Amino acid sequence: MAKQFGGKITDALIERYKKSKNWRENKFMNLEPTSMDFDFRAIPKILYKQIFDTKGRRPENPIPIQPFNKTAFLAESDEPKFIWYGHSVLLIRWNNKTILIDPMLGPDAAPIAPFTSKRFSENTLELIDQFPQIDLLLMTHDHYDHLDYASIKKLKSKTSKWFVALGVKRHLIAWGVEEDIIEEFDWNDTAKFENIEFIFTPSRHFSGRGLKDRLKSLWGGWVMRTEKHSLYWSGDGGYGKHFKEIGDKYGPFDFGFIECGQYNENWHLIHMYPEEAAQAAIDAQVKKVMPVHCAGFTLSLHSWTEPMDKFQSACNTLHLDVIIPPLGKQFIIEDNFENENWWDNK
Repeated sequence: MAKQFGGKITDALIERYKKSKNWRENKFMNLEPTSMDFDFRAIPKILYKQIFDTKGRRPENPIPIQPFNKTAFLAESDEPKFIWYGHSVLLIRWNNKTILIDPMLGPDAAPIAPFTSKRFSENTLELIDQFPQIDLLLMTHDHYDHLDYASIKKLKSKTSKWFVALGVKRHLIAWGVEEDIIEEFDWNDTAKFENIEFIFTPSRHFSGRGLKDRLKSLWGGWVMRTEKHSLYWSGDGGYGKHFKEIGDKYGPFDFGFIECGQYNENWHLIHMYPEEAAQAAIDAQVKKVMPVHCAGFTLSLHSWTEPMDKFQSACNTLHLDVIIPPLGKQFIIEDNFENENWWDNK
């Protein structure tokens, strides 16, 4: 159990974090006031629904994942290629380099909780064995549904470089990743990797893996761009002014991956409703968009298909080009899956 918590906070680390302008009152803070408290009178109702009211909150059968075609994935292309594995796991091939985002491919998103949160798809850890060498791995924050101990154990021997949110490095070092291949990012920090520019951008969320490290690492999203293409990965978080600021500063974007799922009125400020997620894409000047943070786990009380249905509807209302590819399917920016709705009747 102790390994799951990751690296411990030390005085030396705190001194380093204090150098960030986003560190105040002995913790990292959002750009605008963001309460994470909710009415404790709601807890019995939430627990009841979580345990007993499960109809529609998981697919009736495991969601199939299309087989990984390594040859097709590694084939040279002028276009970035993507494969989504549910929730927030994305594999990218771009400029002949392989990039992996938030690789939580383990079977349980709540490994320390009394109740499991089992993945909608089976045997996903085995995908890591099929992947080629990971040239760059991006981490948005340290929550269990994004940073997974079981996945990192398999990935650490086949990953060349890590770009991670400030504070996440301590977990990776505790799990055996070499310190000198990990680079930490504060908000708006920029780095080049193989002619691709990476910028760590703000989101409205929080962090922590245990009782003592809440808000002791940063959270955010990623801007990724070359001379030909620009991408935006929102990271987890509630709706806020940062989306327009990111769009004005770094946009427009050819394609965006926007968090949409695991929302609830009791934690609305840290997870957007689907309609807000669609508006966030507009604010960030995203030309074509895809929802993520769904189709992986049951971490809230809505049905598992609701985020995709409502996001797609909201995008149509806003005249925003949207796609939702099947899990494991390789795609490029120009592809579309209009009216496919693969999640129906699963």
